[in-house]
Amino acid sequence: MNPPKLGRPTRQDAVAGFVTGLFSIPEGMAYASIGGFNPLLGLYSGMVSTAVGAVFNRTVLMVTTLTSAIALTSQSVLSEAGLKADDIGNVAMLTVLVGVIMVVFGLLRMGSLMSFVSNAVMTGFTTGIAVQIIAGVIGDATDYETDRHNTLAKFADAVTHVGQWDPVAVAVAVGTVIVWALAHAVKRLEPFAILIALVVATVTVVVVGADVEQVGDIGAIPNAVPTPVMPDWSVIPDLLVGAVAVALVALAQAAGIGAAVPNPDGSRTSVSGDFTAQGVANLAGGFFQALPTGGSLSRTGVATSAGAQTRWAGIFAGVFLAAIVLVAGSTAELIPMPVIGGLIFVIGAELIVGRLPDIKLVLRTGVLPAVAMVATFLATTELPLQQAILLGAGISMLLFCVRAQQQARIRALVRDDDGHWRTDDVPEVIAPYSVTVLHYEGVSLFAEVNRLDESWPSLADTHDAVVIFHVRTLPDVPSSTFLKSLESRAAKLAEHHCRLMVVGMDPGLMRVVERTGVAAALGPENLVERTNVFFQALDRAHEEAQAWVDGRRSASG
Repeated sequence: MNPPKLGRPTRQDAVAGFVTGLFSIPEGMAYASIGGFNPLLGLYSGMVSTAVGAVFNRTVLMVTTLTSAIALTSQSVLSEAGLKADDIGNVAMLTVLVGVIMVVFGLLRMGSLMSFVSNAVMTGFTTGIAVQIIAGVIGDATDYETDRHNTLAKFADAVTHVGQWDPVAVAVAVGTVIVWALAHAVKRLEPFAILIALVVATVTVVVVGADVEQVGDIGAIPNAVPTPVMPDWSVIPDLLVGAVAVALVALAQAAGIGAAVPNPDGSRTSVSGDFTAQGVANLAGGFFQALPTGGSLSRTGVATSAGAQTRWAGIFAGVFLAAIVLVAGSTAELIPMPVIGGLIFVIGAELIVGRLPDIKLVLRTGVLPAVAMVATFLATTELPLQQAILLGAGISMLLFCVRAQQQARIRALVRDDDGHWRTDDVPEVIAPYSVTVLHYEGVSLFAEVNRLDESWPSLADTHDAVVIFHVRTLPDVPSSTFLKSLESRAAKLAEHHCRLMVVGMDPGLMRVVERTGVAAALGPENLVERTNVFFQALDRAHEEAQAWVDGRRSASG
């Protein structure tokens, strides 16, 4: 793909990039940690992937990096496949596979698929992710390691064993949250609240000499940029399905950024273009020890709040983070794990609070969306995340089908004295020598047919009448069940010496009807294509039908 024009970097872009790079230190390490990965990989995920993503993104200011949902899903995929998360070859292969899938989705212009993941499902999924995030740091914040696997059970187990919590670790975690809250309350410091809490809490713990676990106890952080690695190609069969799930999670999170953060230069964003860009970012990052990445709303928010104006802000973010790690990477080993636990608690809590308006909206919308949200939430806390997102997508499709089936209907169209068409209730019976116009409203889903059949008027004493079926809203690829129903209706009308005319078809639909043999069954004279003038085809069909009925009446004497 051809990269978009980079333009000229500005001073604001450099500042925004530096702030975003700094912010990536605590957040990147925290996200990698909650996924059970070496925190160092969280840092590396904000370097090459972020810079490359910034070059190709169609949403100019979107920052491509590791997110909590991606980290948790990646860990779940590796665990489900029986692969070790500390094997860099496994991680590299997963990241590269995710990149390939994203590129394929983008090139096939599958950005529209994200519209099939409903807000109810995404609300349940992201809320479940937030709860998992908090549950994942119970050990870091309290030094009590629960042996429960169910997310909600972890909370219950931790509460019942509160006596085994380490007071020092708890104090450090709570102190970190307090420092964050104080910094967050100051408008100018709000974008840097997490960074401030990280620095203040870490310095305090080091000066006081508190005996708590540190990042260095988990893994060393060298003063060096990531060296190239080769993926373990042998694990492709084990990771392929899981990589699709990780890609879906990443793409679903990033899909709304274009709408939330419009391009400063006025250019149009492209969800499919962003799919491809994130794929290229993962293909590059996978060879430099990065975890799978995607568009991050929180990191994008940091960049825009710091004054980002062009895609150079994202490029600078990756470069500055690499420079910081190169110069002072080993210093990060002093960061206490309870501090990261406190920061992750804050991040999880913010995600839940941010979703409260959506939760209320879904609950007020109806029973079905509420059930979908709760079911997805429970699946996210009970099942591996890659299964939960696929289940959520299935629930979204089921909801779509149910809604479409409920909304589909047939209405009668009646011509008034001024020649205008108005809607009316469908008559109970078709009168002899009459012209009845029925208007279809729906998406031609096979599940609609039974409900629509129940809406058709009775043909008990009908003869020499015409039913005009107006299908201007019918898609050009209707379901075969729908077409079969039309054939059946035409046959039943023919038994009563009546006609069924189908009016308002576009050229694409007409080709489908002809190719399937439905046109021959209905009779070419009973098929009327739409015109550019609304209702013009219906007017012509109505005149023809009325003339036919009048002719039949005259012939009967």
